[in-house]
Amino acid sequence: MKTIQGDARESILRAARQILPHKGFASVGLAEILTTAGVPKGSFYHFFGSKDAFGEAVMQGYYADYLDNMDRILAEPGLTSAQRLMNYWQYWRETQSVDVYEGKCLTVKLAAEVSDLSESMRLAVKEGTAGLIDRLERTITAGLEDGSLTIDASARDTAQALCDMWLGASLMVKVHRDNSPFDAAMTVTRQLLQVAPRP
Repeated sequence: MKTIQGDARESILRAARQILPHKGFASVGLAEILTTAGVPKGSFYHFFGSKDAFGEAVMQGYYADYLDNMDRILAEPGLTSAQRLMNYWQYWRETQSVDVYEGKCLTVKLAAEVSDLSESMRLAVKEGTAGLIDRLERTITAGLEDGSLTIDASARDTAQALCDMWLGASLMVKVHRDNSPFDAAMTVTRQLLQVAPRP
């Protein structure tokens, strides 16, 4: 059973996950997060040694949840590896589209900002995105083995390129306020993996 203190800490992290995708890290005040969490203002430093340590915990928790969900998608039974990968990109498109306001990617929102502000947060983002690329690489390798996809580069380089492209597409969706960058990313993804479009 969680302790009251543990519940309070989790409430702070959940509140941050709601607020940070809309406001960023530097501009949001701790008071707003604590008010949203329903936690007394004086208790923040009981749970986190600094705002950087708090930000690091937010990012670590975000990636833990994200990668767990990614594992679920990439392990869906009865599908080829290529189908699992394309389902993952479709999930990305659906959860990061311009008209979706919950569950926005903290990597897209915070990576550039926090990489200049906090070394510990930069490393948390680096570790989290490395986990994402590791999973893509493993699934691409499995796709080569089951014959459901073909690539011209290495599995690692292809995984890195796909991750970079989809993060860039997510940023451009925010800039243009439409989802066409995801359509282009999906087309290029199919080309890179040499996967035929669905009928």
